[in-house]
Amino acid sequence: MPPPIGQLSFVAIAMFAPLIIAAAFAISPWCSPPLALAIGMVLGLLGLVGWGAYLKVISRYLIQASIVILGFWISLADVARAGLTGLALSTGAIVVVLILSEILTRTLRTERQVGTLLSAGTAICGGSAIAATGQVIRASSGNMAIATAIVFLLNAVGVYTYPLIGRWLGLSDHQFGAWAAVGIHDLAGVVAASAGYLGGDVAQQDATVIKLTRVLWIVPVALLLAWQDRRTASPTDAPPTKSPFPWFIVFFVGACLLRAVLERSVSDPSAIVKIASVLKQIAGSMLSLALLLIGAGLTRQTLKAVGWRPAVHAVVLWVTVSVLALLAIRATIS
Repeated sequence: MPPPIGQLSFVAIAMFAPLIIAAAFAISPWCSPPLALAIGMVLGLLGLVGWGAYLKVISRYLIQASIVILGFWISLADVARAGLTGLALSTGAIVVVLILSEILTRTLRTERQVGTLLSAGTAICGGSAIAATGQVIRASSGNMAIATAIVFLLNAVGVYTYPLIGRWLGLSDHQFGAWAAVGIHDLAGVVAASAGYLGGDVAQQDATVIKLTRVLWIVPVALLLAWQDRRTASPTDAPPTKSPFPWFIVFFVGACLLRAVLERSVSDPSAIVKIASVLKQIAGSMLSLALLLIGAGLTRQTLKAVGWRPAVHAVVLWVTVSVLALLAIRATIS
């Protein structure tokens, strides 16, 4: 005999109460993105969150929407300046990561699919790149889970350690924005780590634009990996699926263009600045909520699935690209 409706409602409320309370705090002015991420990880490790697959989808759309809204806050001049810097840095980082990952795969004897997924996640944009690459190389769900878990953990570490290292080394806003965009895996982590660096918005502006430049590499890199995969695929393998194009970047640029048009059209440009400031606060709340949901996806089961070879592989990739990017940025950006 099924339980009464009231009992079912009580169970549902009890299951989602911790997440609902945490979500309310995440969108409040008292919660920063790194704190939201930490709260989510605690909830996930304690097993207090269900419906992980749905939360992952929601968090992805929240991140994309928040980035589009941030486009109205960033000027076209900032996009042009940081975009050119980002193109050079992104190209160099991707080449280094792909070459080094191949060497590590052979040296550590990392499973081929896992090594490919880790290189995509490190070189481009974390979990999004892993998901896109996994589609085109027909990666197993187990390998996808391992690569995603490792990249998630390193991304979380980067959110907290990069600002500390940046201040310790005396990096300027522009230097730190570029370094965070190249070194931190996921787009949400980049935006969170650069928020309020040195008390201003410059680092976050640069970091967002440069990271979006890296995200555009999802398409050519996925096509390259798909071509390589077809060369080694057996006739019985299922055909790869198409890699999704990151359309939210187009909307981000559209938001930047909209602000430029409005500033030239209205008699009081300061009103546009005020609107942009409000939208930035809304985007920050959305980002914090997304990070909370992302953190809630970390479970004890995913941690157990991580082996030492993939972990060492990913850490060496991350540290190498972080150090090389830092040296290049300090030598070229003031």
